[in-house]
Formats: sequence, structure tokens, C-alpha cells
Amino acid sequence: MHSGNEKKNDKNHVKDGIIDLFAGTCGGIANVYAGQPLDTVKVKVQTFPHLYSNWRVCLKDTYKLDGIRGLYAGTLPALAANIAENAILFTAYGYCQKTVAKVSGTRDVAEMSPVQNAISGSFAAVFAAMVLCPTELVKCRLQAAREMKLKCTPFSVCRDIAAEKGIRGFFTGMTPTLAREVPGYFFFFGAYETSRYLLTKEGQKKDDIGLFRTGLSGSIGGMALWTSIYPADVVKSRMQVSGNGTFMSTLKDVVKENGIRGLYKGLLPTNIRSMLASGCLFITYEESRKFMHMIF
Repeated sequence: MHSGNEKKNDKNHVKDGIIDLFAGTCGGIANVYAGQPLDTVKVKVQTFPHLYSNWRVCLKDTYKLDGIRGLYAGTLPALAANIAENAILFTAYGYCQKTVAKVSGTRDVAEMSPVQNAISGSFAAVFAAMVLCPTELVKCRLQAAREMKLKCTPFSVCRDIAAEKGIRGFFTGMTPTLAREVPGYFFFFGAYETSRYLLTKEGQKKDDIGLFRTGLSGSIGGMALWTSIYPADVVKSRMQVSGNGTFMSTLKDVVKENGIRGLYKGLLPTNIRSMLASGCLFITYEESRKFMHMIF
């Protein structure tokens, strides 16, 4: 039989999981609306380097030809991707933190070091990648529709993928997604927690550093993520838009066509986007958690 303390701990774990799920969902929504236009530019520049000499040209041409709607192409699957990814990511992150704390002998999650939090983020990324890959596949296809001379909707893209390759088709790009997510979230959460630690005044808790410092920490975490894993994201975008090739063959094609610089095409707008999106993500996540803890 469970003791009273064990039952209480089980309830607390469930409550924490629900709170992280809710906060991660809110953060995912904020992340998409803050960063979607520059995400569209990123995918186009990565996939069609012969059409766009730089990200500013891509941004200008997309707005000129497709308007604001063009910059928000793929928002529906992007919302699905980010809500699902961040809800699962932050829920898994909370449980992975508890596991890492238990294994390392740390009494409280709040006392974990930035490296311990970074390791927790890497483990959590594996779960997030499972839902992110299919939804990002649809998003990339929609964002590249004009350049591929296609007229499509989220439904038609899903139908075509299923008809062509079945369920397995939705996991095109899974290898580069994992290659991106696992190390990426080590740097994401590691840089975020390190920044919060450095920005916390003596006698102050990390949760009380305020909106600006929280947003700044999130921005630093986002830029650390994308700078560290950007080549894998370029390969993923190419694979998902073209619908064929392996990780290594696509990587070789990118380097052959554009050199090593081709693996970093679009990094600047990605980091600008990440500053905005990740800052909004963590502000929304942290404030939503505080709100939920007040209710419960």
C-alpha cells in the first residue's frame, strides 16, 4: 500500500504535469504568432537558395506577391506543431527535471544547476519530436507552395502525403528533426536557465526576476538553440519540401550546391525571429505557471 506521503507526491506530480501542459500550450501559441512571418522566410531561403539571394529579398518578395497572408502561410499546422510540441516538451521537461534531480541526488528541482536543466531538456525533446515532425512537414509544404507552383490546403497536403507514402510519409525528416531537437534543447534550456541564474539578484528567486529578464533569458535560449543546430534544420526543411532523400544525401547536396555557407542560409532572420518568439514563449509559460499555481 502507498503511504500518505506517496499519495500526496503522486497528486503533486499529476498537478505539476497539468500545469506544465497548460503553460506549454499557451507558450506555443505566443511563439507562433510572434515568429511565423520570419519562419516562413527561413523555410523559403533554406529550400530555394537559387530564388532568394538573402532573407530581406525573400521577405520583400513574399509580402509583395502574397501579402500578410503569405507571411503567415502554414500558420494552422504551425499552431498545431507548436502547441503540441511545447505542451509535450514542457510537460516532459517537468517530469525529466524530477527524474534528473532524483538520479543526481538533488532535493528540489529549483536547486538544479543549468547543466542538469539542459540534460532534462534534451530528454524531453525526444518526446516532443514525435509530434513535431508530422506537423512541421505539412507547414513546410504550405510555406513552399508558391515556389513549387502548387495550390494546397492543410487537408490536401495531408491527403497527398498519405496517398503517396502512407503513415510513414508523415515522418519524413524524422532523423534531422531528432538531430536538431535533442542537442538543440540542451542549449535552449541550458542557456535559458544560465541566463536566469546570472540575472537573479542576491536573495532573489529565479521566478521573481520580472518579465524583461525572463524574456531576455528566453531570447538568449532561443538563439543558442538555433545557432547550435541550424544545419540540421536546413537539411530537414529540404527533405520535407522535396519529399525524398536521406539525411546524409541531402546534407551532401546542400554542401555541393552552396558550400558550407548553404547550411547556415537564413540563420540571421531565424535568430531575429527566435529573439521575439522565444522571449514571448517563456514569458507566457512562466506567467501561465504562476497563474495556475495560484488557482490550484
